[in-house]
This record gives sequence, structure tokens and C-alpha cells, in this order.
Amino acid sequence: MKKKRVSIKDIASDLNISVTTVSFVLNGKAEEKHISKELTQKVLDYVKKVNYKPNQIAQSLRTGESKILVFMVEDISNLFFAKLARLIEDLAYKKGYKVLFCSNDNEDKKTIELINLFKVRQVDGFILVSSPGIQTTINQLIEENIPLVLLDRYFPTLDTNYVITDNSDATFMAIMHFIENGFKNIAYITIDATQSQMDDRLSGYKNAVNKYSLPNYTLEIPFNEAIRDNSEVYIEEFLKKHPDIDAILFATNYLTQAGLKVIKEQYTDLIDRIGIITFDDNELFKTYSPSITAVAQPTTEMAEKSMELILQLIKNKEKALPNKHIVLKSSLVIRESSKKRSQS
Repeated sequence: MKKKRVSIKDIASDLNISVTTVSFVLNGKAEEKHISKELTQKVLDYVKKVNYKPNQIAQSLRTGESKILVFMVEDISNLFFAKLARLIEDLAYKKGYKVLFCSNDNEDKKTIELINLFKVRQVDGFILVSSPGIQTTINQLIEENIPLVLLDRYFPTLDTNYVITDNSDATFMAIMHFIENGFKNIAYITIDATQSQMDDRLSGYKNAVNKYSLPNYTLEIPFNEAIRDNSEVYIEEFLKKHPDIDAILFATNYLTQAGLKVIKEQYTDLIDRIGIITFDDNELFKTYSPSITAVAQPTTEMAEKSMELILQLIKNKEKALPNKHIVLKSSLVIRESSKKRSQS
């Protein structure tokens, strides 16, 4: 026979006290409401004895808080997003919040469905790595006064709270490092996506090669092909078409992995001659031969600023706070793959 769930009413009835008194004790308001220490302890002991578990949905409707946040990313299995997720989870837990993680696969339909699902569940706020076409949905969240922070990318046409890195500056910095080490035919391999972070990275590359009158070797791989691991075909054809390329900046870590596979399998003599820099560092790039130079985004600071901002929005939900646009700087982790070559 299924055991009946214990309710606040049951506890109040068993202890012969009011439901309100039990509620005040469970919500930590006993001292504020002048409930004696003896009665408070009696309620707490009984709650433990009967293994009372509060109804989270009912509690969130009553208090206006669920103590749950949503962190939605493009792909939670991507090492960059996985690292951010872990950092945010730890920071949230210290502040008494739990985090629901999900991937939107950069698809608008899936993103909107997930946002609507979590809205019904009365979550306290969203930290979103958004898909490209959800401006209307973002506007709805803002109009409904639901705390929201965009992370990694933003919509230039929307005034929202966001935490991003200066992608244009980061790409420019990487290309300058190549130039300083004598590379002159520098390629940029990216995805064909009209999102702020990718637009800004491409802009940084163009600014650098234009400033120093270098040739523009840009490969934009369709996003759907890239996430289906079809990048290798595009990269192989690109290298075949442009044999003069002496360095490559990859716009994402998964493109770097595809490019390294092509170079090692199809162009075995190239690995020690071509310069390579990846966007987004991870531990694996230290173990490659040669080890891979990386643009490292400040993931710890990104997580900290996102959590500070979302908690501030939750705390001041009834106030019209001005939106904050937080732009952080990346760093270049220099390893063997971008060192000066004798052929350059």
C-alpha cells in the first residue's frame, strides 16, 4: 500500500497547533513571529521524524521563489559550456539555489519550448546561451519581469542584461600573435552563423589582416554541417584550394579538433610547418603534439558575473534596474603550435 505524503496540515493536526505556526517554523520565521524555541524545536523534531518533504511547486507559488535557476547552453557536452555549467552550479549552490541544465542545440524551436516549460515550473531566473532567432521570446521574458541574463552572446537590437567577452579583440590579438611570429598567409576557419560572438570574431580577423594588408583566407562552414561532424570535408577542400596558408585560427574548439584530424591524417608534413591557434582552451590541447596555443575566455569570471547579475535581478525583482552590459577580456595561452617557424 502506497504511503500517504505528509502535509503541513497533518503536522499541525498531530501537534495540535495551527498550520500558520508550522509554516512559519519551516520557513525560518519562528523568531520573527515570536514562536518559542521549545515549540520551534518540537515542530522541527516532528518534521524530521515523519520525513516531511515540502511540495516545491506549492512552496514556490506561496513564496514567489523556487530557488531554482535554469542554465541553457548550445551543447552541454561542449567542454567550454560544461566548464561554465560546473562553475555556475557551485556558485548557485553556495547561495541556496539549484540549477537545471539543458541544451538548445542552437535551435529556436527547442529553445522556446524549453523556456516555456521552465516558466510554467516557476523557476526564479534564466541564464541563457541563446539560439539566433528568439528575440520575441526574450522580449516576453523581459515584459513578464522574469530575471534573465544572456551569456556568451547577445542581441545588438535588444537592451538586455548580458555577460560576454570581447570576441573581436580576442581574434585580433590571436592574429597579431601570428604576425609577430612571421606568419603571413593566415586563415580563419569558422561557422556560418549570424550570432554576435561569431560576427565579432570574424570582424576581429578582418580588421587584423586588413590593417597589415594580408590576404583574407576565410572558411565559413554551415553550422548544421559543423555540429554533425562534417567539418573535415570542408577543411580538407579548403587546404587543398589554398596551399599557401601557413597559419590557421579556428573559431571554436570543435572546429580545431576537426582541423587537427584532417592535418594529421591528410597533410602529415603540415603539422610541424603550419601555425595553429584555437578559440576556447581545454586540457586536451596541452597534450597534443605540438601543444596548441589557445584563446582562453575567462570562464570563472563569466560564471561569477552571471551569477552576481541574476541574483541581483531576483533580489530586486520589483525594481526597474538599468540593464548591465558586462564585457570581459580573453587571454592568449601561448604553446608550441604558434611558435616562429624557420620557413616563415
